[in-house]
Amino acid sequence: MTELYIYNERQQAEDNTRKKIAGFLFRHLEQYGDPQSDIQKAVDYAMGKNNSPGGIIITAEDTGTREMTGCVVLNKTGMQGYIPEYILVYIATDKNQRGKGIGKLLMQKAIETADGDIALHCEPENPARHLYEKLGFTSKYLEMRLKK
Repeated sequence: MTELYIYNERQQAEDNTRKKIAGFLFRHLEQYGDPQSDIQKAVDYAMGKNNSPGGIIITAEDTGTREMTGCVVLNKTGMQGYIPEYILVYIATDKNQRGKGIGKLLMQKAIETADGDIALHCEPENPARHLYEKLGFTSKYLEMRLKK
């Protein structure tokens, strides 16, 4: 069985829990990940650190082992109305737990918990893309970036 835990800028995770979340994401995002220091910044942002707008973190844990099996991080954009209120920054499930519906459970809880629209970036070959589409996400725009 899986139990979900929700953290945000009002219901913050302790320092060791935030570090555990960042470490979990770093290990399990694989080729879709970022340096652990950048992941930690997104986790801290979701917790409202440094006067950020905050966000939502949801973790999944196995009720028997108490081990983290999945995690999703949504950050508030602070641009309600003209840009979605949240951006899904990271979602990952434990490599050994994939295909058991944990990602879907996390996404459903994230959609239910967020009090506004959610945007995300997904590489075309990312297998999670199919999950996002099943949950109602659509590809409305072509993203373009200028890297300086």
